[in-house]
Amino acid sequence: MKLIIQIPCYNEEATLGVTLSELPRQIPGIDTVEWLVINDGSIDRTVDVAKASGVDRIISFDRNQGLAKAFMAGIEACLKAGADIIVNTDADNQYCAADIPKLVEPILQGEADIVVGARPIQEIKHFSPTKKFLQKIGSLVVRIASNTNIPDAPSGFRAISRNAALQLNVFNPYTYTLEMIIQAGQKGMAIASVPIRTNDYLRPSRLVKSIPSYIQRSILTIIRIFMTYQPLQFFSILGTFPFSLGAMLGIRWLVLFFGGTPRSHVPSLVVSAILILIGVQLWIFGLVADLMAVNRQLLEDIQLRQRRAEIEKCSSKIEI
Repeated sequence: MKLIIQIPCYNEEATLGVTLSELPRQIPGIDTVEWLVINDGSIDRTVDVAKASGVDRIISFDRNQGLAKAFMAGIEACLKAGADIIVNTDADNQYCAADIPKLVEPILQGEADIVVGARPIQEIKHFSPTKKFLQKIGSLVVRIASNTNIPDAPSGFRAISRNAALQLNVFNPYTYTLEMIIQAGQKGMAIASVPIRTNDYLRPSRLVKSIPSYIQRSILTIIRIFMTYQPLQFFSILGTFPFSLGAMLGIRWLVLFFGGTPRSHVPSLVVSAILILIGVQLWIFGLVADLMAVNRQLLEDIQLRQRRAEIEKCSSKIEI
């Protein structure tokens, strides 16, 4: 049983050494523990720090690609290296590495495919009240969209089984955290959450540059994922609003018309017809998107088979 701990890094020279010094090399139930650093186009000494700390594998991008692409590149590299379990953590030492055994335990017991570490959000001092509230609301929305029960959806401290990693696809360039949970929930993977501890604050968040920007990006991410994985439901809900409003205006016009009003109320009738047509068109978009989603699922099945064949080939070369 091999476990690889991956760390996406972008200019983490100041904190990476501390993070790596806390990572375990032995975990109960695991035969081999390796470390992998994804250098996302860093221009500082991140790679030198990683090498000096004894990192087993390093992947480097020529320029910054963003957290989501770095995360997926790490997943691919871990699978090719024969990982049975992949643990993702941050380079700022936010998460307590001593909780990694607790994080992988549900996977070792066969109880989960993905395990997300739940931080004690209300106890984290450097989180503002606004950020704590937004974390709570965002996690609630993700739970509804994914049909899961994950209390801390934005947490990047998570363990992933080999089977789950093979099925992951991240389309959003901003972050992988929300999309991964919603996607896994829609695919019927077993997702668990365990309480974890956090360390002292070392640097500001790279993702949350400002609260308004964080809100905007999170909302757009959730909407995009919902459109991708639940298109019929999304467009049905979206189309219901103009259709209902148009229907009410139409009923109002009928009441006035048969009530003998001297005015024709033609503008109301025109607006009613337009709103009803918009609603019907959105429902049609939902049907078309739902049919396209079937093709996406077929393509994902083909991709899964190809990935498994490629990983098995790489694993056989490693054994030789």
